[in-house]
Amino acid sequence: MRLSIIIPVLDEADGIERHLVALATLRARGHEVIVVDGGSSDATVALSRPLADRVLYSRRGRALQMNTGAAAASGDVLLFLHADTALPEMADELIAEGLRDGQVWGRFDVRIAGRHPLLAIVARTMSMRSRWTGIATGDQAIFVRREAFERAGGFPKIALMEDIALSAALRRTSPPICLRRCVVTSGRRWEKHGVMATILHMWRIRLAYFFGADPDRLARTYRPHES
Repeated sequence: MRLSIIIPVLDEADGIERHLVALATLRARGHEVIVVDGGSSDATVALSRPLADRVLYSRRGRALQMNTGAAAASGDVLLFLHADTALPEMADELIAEGLRDGQVWGRFDVRIAGRHPLLAIVARTMSMRSRWTGIATGDQAIFVRREAFERAGGFPKIALMEDIALSAALRRTSPPICLRRCVVTSGRRWEKHGVMATILHMWRIRLAYFFGADPDRLARTYRPHES
C-alpha cells in the first residue's frame, strides 16, 4: 500500500515546515506528500517545496484543492490531512491494517491540542459521534482507497461541508474504519473564539446544512468566524 498524503494549504507559513518535517518518516518509507496551495500570500509555497514531493496550485477552497491533489496522486490510498493536524506514529501501518478487511475508507479518532479542559470533551464527542453516524470530518484525517474516492466523485465542489458530503457518499459503499489512535489537531480556532461559542457556531452550520441550506451561502455567512 502506498499513501498519497494530500494537504490543502492557505497562508500556513507559521507552521507548515514543522508539519511537513513530521511527515519525513512516511516519505522515507515510500509514501508521497502533496501540498496544494490555494493562493497563499505568505511563504507557504517556498517553505513547502523542499519538504514535499509535489507542490501544486489550485483555486481557493478545500474541496477544489484536495481534488487537485487527488488527481495528481500516485498512491493507491489517499489521505487528506489538514495543515494543523498531526498523524500518530506508524499511521501507514494502522491504515493498512484497517483496510485489510475489505473496507475502503476511514478516519482516526481526534485529540484537540490546547489548555482548555473542554477541548478533551469536544474531541471525545467528535469521535463518538463519528462512530454513531458513520460520518467523518476533515480534522480526523480521512483516508480512502483511490478507486472508492473516484467512484464517489471526489469531494463535491462546495465551499463548506465537503468532508460531510464525501463521508455520506462513501458510507453507501462501506462503513468507515474508526481507528482509535488519535490525530492531534490544533485548538487555535477554539481558543481564539471561545470553546462554547465555537461549539454553537459549528452546530448552527451543521443543522443549517442538514436542513438544506446552500453550502456556498453558509461559507459566506459563517467562515469569517473560523479564521
